[in-house]
Amino acid sequence: MKFDWRNNRDFWAGVFFILVGAAAMIISRDYPMGSALRMGPGYFPTVLGGLVVVFGLYVLIKGLINNEKIIGNWSLRALFVLPAATWLFGEMMEAVGFIPALFVLMYTSALAGKEFKFLEVTVMAVVMTVACTGLFIYGLGLPYPLFKGH
Repeated sequence: MKFDWRNNRDFWAGVFFILVGAAAMIISRDYPMGSALRMGPGYFPTVLGGLVVVFGLYVLIKGLINNEKIIGNWSLRALFVLPAATWLFGEMMEAVGFIPALFVLMYTSALAGKEFKFLEVTVMAVVMTVACTGLFIYGLGLPYPLFKGH
């Protein structure tokens, strides 16, 4: 079987991961690193970027071995809706608070797919909002207001 890099699913996914990880490491190189016990602002993005590069190498090599073809078409709707949902979440965080912004993110992101089922999206939004609130607000102690004014 001849290797076709132009239509190889895992090859391109690996390249993407390597580029994103390398970009994180390059962007964070001017921040102080600190140490594992006293992490500086550059420690986490550098280590995470390095892990993403290693994962990308694994996926790229898997693509070289398996040579799986890309199946399906590009979703132009998802290409526009998902970045818009992310931008809207960021804008709404300050305007309405963490919990309403998460709900809007879930519903807007669900519009990127072809099968939008209100009940399924609602259940997922409730579960993800509870999990994210527990993890980010109470677990990590991030200083985001749950609702505007709180």
